[in-house]
Amino acid sequence: MPAVLAMMLFDRLDAKRPEPRSTLRMVALAGGLSAIPVIIVELVLKMFGPADLDALERGAPSSYGAGLYMAFVVAAAPEEGAKMLSLLLFAWRRPEFDERMDGIVYGARAGLGFALVENVGYLLTLPSNLGEYVALFLGRAVLAVPGHAIWGAVIGYFAAVRRFDRRGPGLIGGYLIAVAMHGAYDAWLFCAPTAIADGHTWMSLGVDGFPVVAYAVPFAIVAGGALFVRAAMARALADDDHAELLAQQALLYQQQQQAYAQQQAYYAQQQAYYAQQQAYAQQQAYPQQAYPQPPYPPYPPGGSGTT
Repeated sequence: MPAVLAMMLFDRLDAKRPEPRSTLRMVALAGGLSAIPVIIVELVLKMFGPADLDALERGAPSSYGAGLYMAFVVAAAPEEGAKMLSLLLFAWRRPEFDERMDGIVYGARAGLGFALVENVGYLLTLPSNLGEYVALFLGRAVLAVPGHAIWGAVIGYFAAVRRFDRRGPGLIGGYLIAVAMHGAYDAWLFCAPTAIADGHTWMSLGVDGFPVVAYAVPFAIVAGGALFVRAAMARALADDDHAELLAQQALLYQQQQQAYAQQQAYYAQQQAYYAQQQAYAQQQAYPQQAYPQPPYPPYPPGGSGTT
């Protein structure tokens, strides 16, 4: 439900020049289905990771290296790569991808499709007590779902800016920025049990079992990302409006040039008609016999002018 509501929100923000529903659904479906190969890739990456990854997955203290590996290599890199591929394969070359805002919309759709499937996976492993359930719900609805939308939108925005304005880090740069944001978000959560075990007990402070302090930094990352995407959307809409205005002015100039060419052709026709009228009037004023006749050709040798 949070992912669907977020999709509706992005649709409202793009209401001025909305995208085709079929393309939006296709990108969201691609983002959701991409979770399947991502799971396989993550399982393979875990096989090559630190030995204490198993403890980390159980929520037990492990090592900071395991937390960083899990956050950046196992989670962020393949998941953001799946969103990038969903954007590339199902929206990038379509004719409706013609604005900067489209990169944000389709990138967010890919991220929300992925988040929707990921949420289903988390619902299949519901926690046993209320505190853990609240932490899971808030973590998914307030942080993870918007986070996936934001990171996908970041990829799409920088890709679109590079495409239309020839500036910015582009698709790969946007992907790396999204991986950095996603990895920093996960790293704080994955390293929290280890930090608490090392004596940083302030990270476990919370209400009714919900670790408020532990989620403060991820919340700040998502909030900062949301502010960035909001500013990017305002910039993209302004640039798209300006580009549309320039296109309208160019079309108007072209129409004016065509009208001027038609007027010139009509003027040339009028001039030709006027010349014909002048010639006809001259012929009427001076009959044909008034003009000197051209000389007759000479008779052939030995001939005469009579027949």
